[in-house]
Amino acid sequence: MNTLEETKSKEKSCCGPDCCSDETVEIPVVGLETNNINTDLTKEKSEEELKQIVKEQYSQIALQSKEQNESSCCGSTSACCGDNTTYTIMADEYKNLKGYNPDADLGLGCGLPTEFANIKAGDTVVDLGSGAGNDCFVARAETGDTGRVIGIDMTPAMVDKAKVNAAKLGFTNVEFHLAEIENMPLGDYTADVVVSNCVMNLIPNKVNAFREVYRITKPGGHFSISDIVLTGELPLKMKTAATMYAGCVSGAVQKDEYLEIVKNAGFKNITIQKEKLITIPDQILLDYMTIEEAKQFIRSGSGIYSITVYAEK
Repeated sequence: MNTLEETKSKEKSCCGPDCCSDETVEIPVVGLETNNINTDLTKEKSEEELKQIVKEQYSQIALQSKEQNESSCCGSTSACCGDNTTYTIMADEYKNLKGYNPDADLGLGCGLPTEFANIKAGDTVVDLGSGAGNDCFVARAETGDTGRVIGIDMTPAMVDKAKVNAAKLGFTNVEFHLAEIENMPLGDYTADVVVSNCVMNLIPNKVNAFREVYRITKPGGHFSISDIVLTGELPLKMKTAATMYAGCVSGAVQKDEYLEIVKNAGFKNITIQKEKLITIPDQILLDYMTIEEAKQFIRSGSGIYSITVYAEK
């Protein structure tokens, strides 16, 4: 493995905030004072500005294949194209799951929530941040013809792509809605199961989001959600980078805080079904900090984790 010094001496990687080529969308950084070390992205920007960052990023991703997203300088999976090497540091492999459809897999997740969701035939499943429909189609394989699968996404291009994919598959019990998770067009007690993959960390107001999840879940229902959480603090430059927010990192909160939000929303029997440490490649670290700052971050023991959380109503 290259040392930080060796990595820095090589050609600059394309994972940083200025990496995007002319073929990718540049993320606007409205009002961000990059020279103010006390600035925090989620405090500096309004919730609507943060949502716009995500919408613009994921609108671009919706128009690309999984392979393009994984190798893109601005791919949501935090890919890094320095040294012609692709680092897909969050996504898990879906190919062995029943119902998997490659046209719907854009490589955007950080776990396999449907694998742990205990979905039964006839269930109504709601997928939060459904993207091109990947988890919805896996869920549909479990619910069968008698179930119902509902995808919610706030990016029009993603909803359009998901609807095309569902039509190709001939599914009549899978539907997609353009909406925000904090304000879903669903009645109370709609879902037997709620799933989500690396999406809740992108929502600025996670308290309201989980309250809404609680509202739509049936009594006795449950959720299985994969997400990114932190232990320790991220370096400030990462926290203030719009591209790192859209890439699911700087929008994440501390693991204990995340679980407390779930508990306060009313859920019970909260368990972590799977947890893995996300190792940030040196190329990404050095786009946001000096060599010495990177060494301090590594020594601090702070970490970025993918967790899959289960909870019941």
